[in-house]
Amino acid sequence: MKALVLEEYNKLVYRNFPDPVVADDEVLVRVKAVGICGSDVHGMDGSTGRRIPPLVMGHEASGVIESVGKDAGEWAVGDRVTFDSTIYRLDDWYTRKGLYNLSDHRMVLGVSPGEYRRHGAFAELVNIPGHILYHIPDGVSFTQASMVEPVAVAAHAVELTPVSWNDTAVVVGSGMIGLFVIQVLRARGCGKIIAVDLEDSKLELAMELGADYALNPGRDEVKTEVMSLTEGRGADIAFEVVGVPETVKIAIGSVRKGATVTLVGNLSPNVEIPLQAVVTRQLRLQGSCSMCGEYPAVLDMIARKEVNVDAILSAEAPLSEGARWFERLYNREPGLIKVVLRPGH
Repeated sequence: MKALVLEEYNKLVYRNFPDPVVADDEVLVRVKAVGICGSDVHGMDGSTGRRIPPLVMGHEASGVIESVGKDAGEWAVGDRVTFDSTIYRLDDWYTRKGLYNLSDHRMVLGVSPGEYRRHGAFAELVNIPGHILYHIPDGVSFTQASMVEPVAVAAHAVELTPVSWNDTAVVVGSGMIGLFVIQVLRARGCGKIIAVDLEDSKLELAMELGADYALNPGRDEVKTEVMSLTEGRGADIAFEVVGVPETVKIAIGSVRKGATVTLVGNLSPNVEIPLQAVVTRQLRLQGSCSMCGEYPAVLDMIARKEVNVDAILSAEAPLSEGARWFERLYNREPGLIKVVLRPGH
């Protein structure tokens, strides 16, 4: 098969690669669409340490089943499917507690952090355990289905957060995940949604997709503006979807006493937090990791058009041109959010 291979850091090559070896509990999927995730872009240069070459990256994908292992479940050749990015064991203690995203010995497709190497979906074929597969609803395209994973990440963050009718929410970061958080919040009956980002083009899109207000920290005093919109209290909830010290502080500084701040972004391994403000204002800080069972709901939301994934799509291109699109994303080309690659084109 053909695959886009990270042969060494900052060197992606489209070339022949061995077909996957399919285990009894797996199916073989012919990939129809695969999205470039920000974590792939950051992993390409070795900065995350989680994509050690050689590796076929890619974990946001959809396709058609070509063959089914004898223990893979009730799947059939020709089924249109997407799949979780997390490969987890069904007999794990955390999985049995309903926390498969935290399971021990979990693997992520297209990742090689040292303790394992699991080739992913920047290829014509990929092997997937049957228990992490999901049917694609009628009316949902392969490209749309390849964006289910980031929507599920956003939905999981919202699911963990106490959202009441008419609450005010601050979403710090209007990249792909932040834009999906905004849409899921709107579907959940949230009241005012305040988007925060340094790029005006992203803030404009956030407004189109459900945000009520847009603040740019480069010119706006975010805390002051949020206070003026909330009768001097602050927001009821906040989502931090970047993962750098400045944005974490903005999220914490934007909320009222007793609020919840959900941390989704993790670009920085360590950040400093205003401890006294957190303690004396009785704030709840929580992390949100990946997703945990949100795929069916998200697929339904996309099918019902409650979440607009097409608005996030910047470009579709053949997998053979993937290296060039990685470079454009790595260089932070203005206007680029989500690029989906098409194997076989």
